Amino acid sequence: MTAPLPVRPPAPAAEKTPEPPGQRPPSRLLAPLRQTGQLFALALAVARAVFRRPFQVREFIEQFWFVASVTILPAALVSIPFGAVIALQVGSLTEQLGAQSFTGGASVLAVIQQASPLIVALLIAGAAGSAICADLGSRKIREELDAMEVMGVSPIQRLVVPRVLATMFVAVLLNGLVSVVGTLGGYFFNVIMQDGTPGAYLASFSALAQLPDLYVGELKALIFGFIAGIVAAYRGLNPRGGPKGVGDAVNQSVVITFLLLFLVNMIITAVYLQIVPPKGG
Repeated sequence: MTAPLPVRPPAPAAEKTPEPPGQRPPSRLLAPLRQTGQLFALALAVARAVFRRPFQVREFIEQFWFVASVTILPAALVSIPFGAVIALQVGSLTEQLGAQSFTGGASVLAVIQQASPLIVALLIAGAAGSAICADLGSRKIREELDAMEVMGVSPIQRLVVPRVLATMFVAVLLNGLVSVVGTLGGYFFNVIMQDGTPGAYLASFSALAQLPDLYVGELKALIFGFIAGIVAAYRGLNPRGGPKGVGDAVNQSVVITFLLLFLVNMIITAVYLQIVPPKGG
C-alpha cells in the first residue's frame, strides 16, 4: 500500500492592507456627477473636433438624410394638432377676456417660441437619437471603436461629429417647417371653428411678433439638436452589459434628452424674456 500524501496546513489568510488615511472608496452617489462630467467632456471634444481635418462629408450627408427622412413627416403631422390646440385654447381664453383680436398673435408666438423647437427636438431625440445610440452602441460591443482607436482613427471625429452636426442642421431646418405648418393649422382652426376674422388674426400677429421671436426659436432648435446628438452619442459610446445594455442605453438616452430639453428650454425662455423687451414696450 502506498503511503498517504502529507496534508499541507492551510495557507494563512492574506491580511488586508489598511487604506491610507483620507481616502474612501468611490460612492455610488458620485456616479451621476462623473457621468455628467463625462457628458460635458464629450461635448467639448465634439466642439473641438468639428474644426479638425479631415471632415467626414460623406458621413455627414448620409446622416443628414437619415435624420431628415425619419423626422420630417412625423414633425409635420404632429405640428398640426399642436397648432390647433394652442389656437383653440388661446381663442377660448381671449374670448372670455374680450380680447379676440389678439388670438392670432398669442397663438403664433406660442407656436414659434415654444411648441415648434420642442416638437422638433423630441422627435429628433426619439427617432434619430435612438437610432444613433443603437448604432454606436452596437459598434462598441463589437469592439469596432476599439479597433479604430488602435488604427489611429478617432471615433469622435469619424462617427460622432457628423451625427451631431446632422441633428443640429436638421433641427434648424425642421423648426421652420413646423412653425409654418403649426401656424397654418392654428389659423385654420381659429378662423373656421371659432369664427375668427382672418384680418384680425394676421394684424394681431404683426402687432405682437418681432424678429427676435423667430431668432430665439431657431436658436432653441440648434441647441436642442446639439443636446440630442450629444446625449445619444454618449450613451451609445458607453453601453453596459452587452446587447441588453445597448437597449437600456437607448432608453436612457431618450429620457435624459427629454429632461435636459425642458430644463434648457426654461432657462433660455427666462433669459430671453429678461433681455428682449416686448414689442411696443
